Amino acid sequence: MTDQKVAIIGLGNIGQAIAGNLSKSNRTFIVADRTVSKAVALASYWGSLVEAEDISNAVKNAAIVILAIPFQEISNFLTYYASDLEGKIIIDPSNPIAPDENGGFKKIIGPGKSAGEINSKALPKNARLVKALGTLGADSLSNAAYQSPEQAVLFYASDDAAASLAIEKISNDMGFEALRIGGINQSIRIEVFGDLHEFGALGKTATLSEARQKVQS
Repeated sequence: MTDQKVAIIGLGNIGQAIAGNLSKSNRTFIVADRTVSKAVALASYWGSLVEAEDISNAVKNAAIVILAIPFQEISNFLTYYASDLEGKIIIDPSNPIAPDENGGFKKIIGPGKSAGEINSKALPKNARLVKALGTLGADSLSNAAYQSPEQAVLFYASDDAAASLAIEKISNDMGFEALRIGGINQSIRIEVFGDLHEFGALGKTATLSEARQKVQS
């Protein structure tokens, strides 16, 4: 079966880590950024399987859209591109945080709320959300890919079987094992400060055997 076309929207640290890992597979995919010249330059660096497009065309031409943009921008993005996102799989790596006054980070939504649940309520018609690819910092996302002898895990949350299969294939192509923790209502566990996030109680990357123990605990 032919891989569904993926578009990575946003080429900050997380977007570049995702694209850099994915470029090591045989998958053709799209990268897009508000600065089109940046997308063109990075696509050229990553190789001939990577296509650079402007954001509008990237959204139209992909079946799976990875929103590697800040949490604060996602709601407006979903509204602006609603018609082109209808029926598509949307992957949300966002973390609802911002710098605090002490040089660290603070959560910018209520303590019991998650970006995944908030964004799931703003989806275009028949679109499906996967909370994924945001459980590690950008450095670990790059450096832990294709780890041997046991690959590192990327956790995800999804309510949809087809979307789950899609993110598992993408995670594998990026050099990671994928592990579902439950539905979107479990997203808080894999966002910053959550018990399964690198910058939360987990505190590190984990192999599949380690991760399964944490998910069940």
